[in-house]
Amino acid sequence: MPIKKLPRPVRFLLWLLVFALVYFGAQQYQKRNLVSGPVPDYSAPLLQGAYFDSRDLAGKPYVLHFWASWCPICRFEQDTIQALSRDHQVISVAMQSGGREEVQNYMQEAGLNFITLLDEEGRLASRFGVRGVPTTLLINSDGEIAFREVGYTSEWGMRLRLWWMK
Repeated sequence: MPIKKLPRPVRFLLWLLVFALVYFGAQQYQKRNLVSGPVPDYSAPLLQGAYFDSRDLAGKPYVLHFWASWCPICRFEQDTIQALSRDHQVISVAMQSGGREEVQNYMQEAGLNFITLLDEEGRLASRFGVRGVPTTLLINSDGEIAFREVGYTSEWGMRLRLWWMK
């Protein structure tokens, strides 16, 4: 039976199913290179001037968020990350967004003040398998990656995942 002869609600459900399969398939494809399991030890210069070492967060859950100043989706999501940083430990990574001064200017203009690591050449992102931004990893208190997301995620979606992670 041709699709056009199916009742309208059935056609709608079929299109919805196709959309869902394509969407979730694309999500899984984007996550294929991301690390999973235990978080590798890493260190990087902080925007604020010192040096960050991931071992300092041992035993604490946190959000590891990769973003770029040139990414329009990251700009759209930055208020969500700022809001999360008020209630949760957020470590952000400014990937290939220029030097310290450029990233500081960007964050100041945007009103952002979460902890930011500089990854000018994308080496830290490569270590985590990040190929696109924004990418968000939720790390549990055991040092394991509990959730991996590529692309935009809503504030309530992240908060729900953080709650679930506990």
